[in-house]
Amino acid sequence: MAKLVDAADLKSAFRSGSAGSSPAVRTIRSDILLDVTQLHLWRGDRHLLKGLGFSIAAGQLLQLLWPNGTGKTSLLRCLAGFIHAEEGRISWNGRPIQQERVEFDWAIAYLGHENALKDDLSAQENLRFACALRARYDNAQLHAALDAVGLGTIDRHLAVRSFSAGQKRRVALARLSLWRAQLWLLDEPVTNLDAAGQAVFEQLLTAHLAAGGAAIIATHRPIDVPGAQCRYWRAPQEALQ
Repeated sequence: MAKLVDAADLKSAFRSGSAGSSPAVRTIRSDILLDVTQLHLWRGDRHLLKGLGFSIAAGQLLQLLWPNGTGKTSLLRCLAGFIHAEEGRISWNGRPIQQERVEFDWAIAYLGHENALKDDLSAQENLRFACALRARYDNAQLHAALDAVGLGTIDRHLAVRSFSAGQKRRVALARLSLWRAQLWLLDEPVTNLDAAGQAVFEQLLTAHLAAGGAAIIATHRPIDVPGAQCRYWRAPQEALQ
C-alpha cells in the first residue's frame, strides 16, 4: 500500500501550537489554534450547548465521546460554519473567525455522516473534482491517494455508485488526506469501515497529527493513536481530560 502523507513534508504547511485547555480550568495561551469560549447553541427549543469552552493545539486529537443527542454533530457543524451559535466566541490563531473567515475555511476539513461523493463519477474523478479549489493533483497523485486507503486496484472507470459503503468511506478518507487542512472536523469517521479500513484511518490520522495538524472527532468509542496528544471529553457538562 502506498504511503500517502509524509509528516515532515506537511509540517511546513502548518502553524505550530501546543496544549489547550478544558472547560473546567481555562489556561489561555497565545499559541493555541482553535479557542471556543462561552458557546451557546440551540436546536429547535432545546438549549443544546450551554456556555461550552475548550481549545485545541497543533498535534492534538480531541475525541467527543458524548452520548447520543447531546450535541456532538451540532458542535462540529457549528465549527464548520453550517450552523451558527446564538452566543459565544470562536477564535482561530487568536482572532475571531469572523475576522479570519477565509483563512479558517481553508484551514478546516469537515467529514460528516454522508460521504459527499458524486455517484456518477469514478473515485479518481471525485477526488479531482473535490480538490480542484485547493490544489492541483495529477493522475499519479490521485491514484496514490486511493492506493493509500486500499483502493489502488479498483477499476479506475467504475462509478462510485457501484462501491460498497466501506469503499465509499475510503474514498472520502482519501479526499480528506488530499485537502491538507490543518484542522479536521470528523463525525463518526470510521462508519462502515471494516477492521482494515479503520486501521487505514488511524494511519492517516497519525500522520496528520505528527505533521502538526489537529482533529476534533465525534465518536462512540475512543480511537487509539499511539504517540498522539489525545484528549477525551465524555459529556459536554463534564471536564475535558
